[in-house]
Amino acid sequence: MGKTAIILGATGLTGNILLKKLIADKNYSCIKLFSRNKVDLNSEKIQEFLIDVLQLDQHSKDFIADEVFCCVGTTAAKTKDKNSYKAIDYGIPVNAAKLAKKNGIKTFVVISSMGADAKSAIFYNRTKGEMEHAILQQNIKNTIILRPSLIGGNRNENRVGERIGKGMMTILNPFLIGGFKKYKMIDPEKIASCMMLLANKPNNKSIFSSDEIQEIATT
Repeated sequence: MGKTAIILGATGLTGNILLKKLIADKNYSCIKLFSRNKVDLNSEKIQEFLIDVLQLDQHSKDFIADEVFCCVGTTAAKTKDKNSYKAIDYGIPVNAAKLAKKNGIKTFVVISSMGADAKSAIFYNRTKGEMEHAILQQNIKNTIILRPSLIGGNRNENRVGERIGKGMMTILNPFLIGGFKKYKMIDPEKIASCMMLLANKPNNKSIFSSDEIQEIATT
């Protein structure tokens, strides 16, 4: 029997790509999705739990798997209230990690962000850094934190600022070399591939920068 994976954020850009990859991978026989909305995919591997993900701890009995992939995140433009923002970007991943620890799940993979720093004066970076710290404190055996730069691809949302940024980065990408490679815009396909590869490859490292994600996904 194959492995069971949990995805949080499967309706998002990277999470949906990851879901398709897991469906196609014969090593996985069950993929549990915890979300408010259904995904637009049909597979006998999928088990959907339509819940309020802010109340994830109420679904502990269903939160059983070999691996957890957390692709949850919002933006300051979409969620202007800082308390609501933190409840999503900090609360959901940290509660998921606590449940994973409680239920003996040995692999936890989460998408953070370049610039994450618990001591940052910037609220977004500080929230991501605090989230990383809280997750690492759970001491899950195989904890993987990815820090991608600006994520490329097309979302189903109208994010004007992000669209402008992507246009600029498309022009700048070829010139970002050496120590600046970590600032290159990264394809969500590469992030999803890296998540799967690292989940299935024990390592002694927990935090991966954007250029490392790109390198791992292309090897």
